[in-house]
Amino acid sequence: MTARTSLLFGIAMMATATLTTSASAQAPTANTTPWVLSPDMGYGYDAAGKTLAYRMGTNNAKILLKGAKKVPKNTLFFIGENGQLYMRSGPFLEDDGRFKFGPG
Repeated sequence: MTARTSLLFGIAMMATATLTTSASAQAPTANTTPWVLSPDMGYGYDAAGKTLAYRMGTNNAKILLKGAKKVPKNTLFFIGENGQLYMRSGPFLEDDGRFKFGPG
């Protein structure tokens, strides 16, 4: 998986934000929505900017994992004002657990 594919995977995960099981070890706060990720699903962000989810099998797992990279902890994915998907590595929470980049 290339860095672009990892990024696309991240936006697809954000599209699942309305579901209820947390994929994070951090306890959700009042202003967060946990992600639901499933090991048998693949998530994509296509050339037209659409997010997609796919049921995955195991017959091509070696091909899928070849070149794949883990998403580093403390990675934030977001859509900019221009509609472009971005990622930022590094802490995004204050010491008290508040989101650094949120409103006031």
